[in-house]
Amino acid sequence: MAESAAPLRVIEETPAYWRIVFDYPPFNVPDAIIFQGLQDLLARMDASPSLRVVVFESANPEFYLSHFDLTGKTGNITTAVGPSGLPILTDTFVRLTRSPVASIARIRGCVRGGSSEFVLACDMRFASRENTLLGQPEVGVGVHPGGGGTERLPHLVGRGRALEIVLGADDFDGDTAERYGYVNRSFPDAELDGFVDALARRIASFDRRAIVAAKNLVNQVSLPSADRLLDALNSFQTALTWPEAQQRIQALLERGLQREVDFEKSWPALLGALLDT
Repeated sequence: MAESAAPLRVIEETPAYWRIVFDYPPFNVPDAIIFQGLQDLLARMDASPSLRVVVFESANPEFYLSHFDLTGKTGNITTAVGPSGLPILTDTFVRLTRSPVASIARIRGCVRGGSSEFVLACDMRFASRENTLLGQPEVGVGVHPGGGGTERLPHLVGRGRALEIVLGADDFDGDTAERYGYVNRSFPDAELDGFVDALARRIASFDRRAIVAAKNLVNQVSLPSADRLLDALNSFQTALTWPEAQQRIQALLERGLQREVDFEKSWPALLGALLDT
């Protein structure tokens, strides 16, 4: 079993099955470093003809991937162009979805905003029943999703529930996420690892050509267009400049976002009263 270094550790269970472990203390906040790690991973996946399936998980049971970095450490991920011709943020998610390799998110902990959009870009999502907080809180921060949440969620959960998730800007537990279709299934925490590992090993045992063909056919009828994803990202970048968004982001940072563990766990619940004095 081969293993690489943080912040994304690649554990090669077999040549056909890899586990990718997010290990970026304290909160696994996706910033420019995480996205560079994902870009490097995608290149490595493309160069591995024996690979059939990857499982994304977290070394921190409280934070799978927390949310888009709001302190300005995202570098050029919304402006520099990746191999697909799209900005790196969008490019990362699109290439993961279009990859011939099947991708599974094994979710424990908080997964919000851009991190929710990452797991939506994975082919399958399985969550801990007791230990999952999943959501798109951007509207409560004064902006809107920009990494594919508004494009992917309606296909999974339907229009009404997508609007509930996006406009309500709150957390969803594992059971509710399963009922809505936000995740494939939720499991008691003690059963999650065994199920996902068994599924990944089963997929890894199948012929790569069949996996690639089947995934490609599903992609043709289920994926948003690159133009729609690009429009959403451009609109999100504009929204970040709105004065009301800047006010809400500053209020969150002052209260402890990305600094205080307790606040980082619970902040979407406070968005409705964020600017109350």
